[in-house]
Parts: sequence; C-alpha cells; structure tokens
Amino acid sequence: QVQLVESGGGLVQAGGSLRLSCAASGRTFSSYAMAWFRQAPGKERVFVAAISRSDGRTYYTDSVKGRFTVSRDNAKNTVLLQMNGLKPEDTAVYYCAARPGVPLSNTDSYAYWGQGTQVTVSS
Repeated sequence: QVQLVESGGGLVQAGGSLRLSCAASGRTFSSYAMAWFRQAPGKERVFVAAISRSDGRTYYTDSVKGRFTVSRDNAKNTVLLQMNGLKPEDTAVYYCAARPGVPLSNTDSYAYWGQGTQVTVSS
C-alpha cells in the first residue's frame, strides 16, 4: 500500500515554470514505478511522464518532451515533475500514480493515485 499527496500546482503565465511534488507514504517506495497523469476539463485522464523504480529511466508523452522533467528521490519518498515552457494546453489537474513493477502509460495499470493538483496556464 502507498498513499500519495501532490503539491505545487497553481496559476502561471504561458512560458513560465512550476514544479509539482508527490510525497509517498510507506517503506517500499523504491518498489514502485511512478507516473504523472493529467486531466483537462471534459477530457480523459492521460499519461504525462513516468520514471522507473531504481535506474531512473524516464518516459514522456510527446507533447511535453524537452519541457517537462520527472525525477525521484527514493530516500525522501518523493517524485517531482519540473514543468518549463508551460502552455495554455498544459492546463489540467495533475495526478501522481504508483504501480509495482515497470512504468506503463495507461491509467488502468496504476492502483494508487493522489488527489490531484490544479495547474492553470494563462495566455
């Protein structure tokens, strides 16, 4: 079992930056692949980025490559999403998710979710 709590969302102008943080409870954080998803109003929840359990391998959806960076600190049970060059289309609720094993990009593969944090990018 793992509990996830996101923070760091807010309102930012286009071109700005935000850093989202996801704090995980439990002593087996390093056993979980971690991911970020987002859900815009009226749309489905979609994959943004993921990071593997221990070797730090990262994965991104095409629309955020070169702008977003996912990282984790297993000693602090934390995963971060650094978002630079934000665009209005990045506006969404961002969710942290965890699953045992390898990172995947479909929501159904993740059993553990945070409550979400709102990111709003103004033009």
